[in-house]
Amino acid sequence: MDSLQSQCIFILQEAWKLSGNERKVEPGWCADSRGIIKHKSIYSGGTGSHYVHRMRLVWKSVDKMRCLRKRTTIPFLGFLITFLLFLNLYMEDGYVLEGNKRQLRETSAHPPSSERYVHTFRDLSNFSGTINVTYRYLAGTPLNRKKYLTIGLASVKRKRGNYLLETIKSIFDQSSYEELKEIVVVVHLADFDLLWCENQVQEITRKFAHHIIAGRLLVIQAPEEYYPSLEGLKRNYNDPEDRVRFRSKQNVDYAFLLNFCTNLSHFYMMLEDDVRCSRNFLTALKKVITSREGTYWVMLEFSKLGYIGKLYHSRDLPRLAHFLLMFYQEMPCDWLLIHFRGLLAQKDVIRFKPSLFQHMGYYSSYKGAENKLKDDDFEEDSLDIPDNPPASLYTNINIFENYDATKAYSSIVDEYFWGKPPSTGDFFVVVFNKPIKISKIRISTGSDDRQNDILHHGALEVGEKLVGTKKGKQCSSFITLGEFKKGKIEVQDVDHKIAFDIECMRIVVTGNQKEWLIIRSIGLWTTQPPSQ
Repeated sequence: MDSLQSQCIFILQEAWKLSGNERKVEPGWCADSRGIIKHKSIYSGGTGSHYVHRMRLVWKSVDKMRCLRKRTTIPFLGFLITFLLFLNLYMEDGYVLEGNKRQLRETSAHPPSSERYVHTFRDLSNFSGTINVTYRYLAGTPLNRKKYLTIGLASVKRKRGNYLLETIKSIFDQSSYEELKEIVVVVHLADFDLLWCENQVQEITRKFAHHIIAGRLLVIQAPEEYYPSLEGLKRNYNDPEDRVRFRSKQNVDYAFLLNFCTNLSHFYMMLEDDVRCSRNFLTALKKVITSREGTYWVMLEFSKLGYIGKLYHSRDLPRLAHFLLMFYQEMPCDWLLIHFRGLLAQKDVIRFKPSLFQHMGYYSSYKGAENKLKDDDFEEDSLDIPDNPPASLYTNINIFENYDATKAYSSIVDEYFWGKPPSTGDFFVVVFNKPIKISKIRISTGSDDRQNDILHHGALEVGEKLVGTKKGKQCSSFITLGEFKKGKIEVQDVDHKIAFDIECMRIVVTGNQKEWLIIRSIGLWTTQPPSQ
């Protein structure tokens, strides 16, 4: 009750002040158990009119006080809310990157044990947004329309040799006019030597001005102040300090490049700045991407060297950028990519042959050391890559482990069909989803390791008039195209030899053999899209 009385006295004192009186509230004023303000004179024989008059004055004063507070409080609250909103925007814009840097420092202070590695990346899985970096546009500006493919290059000053201009030239020269409409090339000049960057921009602008104007070529730079510390880094694998600094900075270079390219296209291809491209590589890429529709993949590889020819969905670029930044000092970028792929549930490498990109640099960007690495799977003409149309595959040959029939039809390196010794009359059938016209068929059996596991006696047939059987769909009419010789067969101009649209293709075993059978690859070249 004491606290309630003190509140009454405070209110009355304020009321008297607002009414212009400096009188003190008499001790006789109090509040009963219901909080109603009364004066003790009521209980001590005071007149009722005196009480009513005093109370009217009090409540009139209290009402004035309430109105005054309302008039002064509302503008003050409005100002306070506006101020806090501006403060929040400023802090968000100014400290997002600092938060990333703190996260980098905290992460780099601990070794990437597998348990912590996975736990940390689960947090990263929420990072669907880009990193807050203000890039410098050195040449060109992004177009509003999304392209099919972005090709990213990060380049730094080399002590010996410079292959950047040749790489850009190869990309454009090896693409048709129609292909050029679907690509954009982004070059990240990632060296802190601004004079070198300026000279490179002048050379690029002079040689590729029409591509810049057309929106096919952008040159950017992430300012040095956005980079995390490159001093006092962990020396994993006993690498020298300058080597650790080089590869750590390279991870950040790539992270900022990936981050910039997130919304430019549907797919992203990473190249290095010393690469030669095969002819019409984009058409070959599109064939592969189409053939993988309906399957899950994170990274497709079109070269077996370094960070060359690695293809991603653009939607995965923000997470990959955050991932490279988080572990920038742990290991080289091509090793980090293996972990990234695995953490996103692509366990195995998906690499295609022939390779579409070749390393051409002779001197490394690290200290100008010699680097003679070459991809022996590279082919200059990528149009010779088969475009196997969608199909179902069946065989009555006993399959060994998981080397099933579909793997013979795949263009992925190191995938093949492997079966136990076949007998006369055994078959291997490809049933196409839709009738097609085929220009060329090439089939190879056996492998480098097991050169005797070839088809010693067999024939290749194509068929029509698809019917359903107990063992699945099968054609009722076949025509023989040729015989296998030394485990191989290649038939040209099939569409000129066969009048009908092909619905099935069949390999028939024409003689018993003791050896097991490996069908290493089945390649089909079509002359037109499947008929509707």
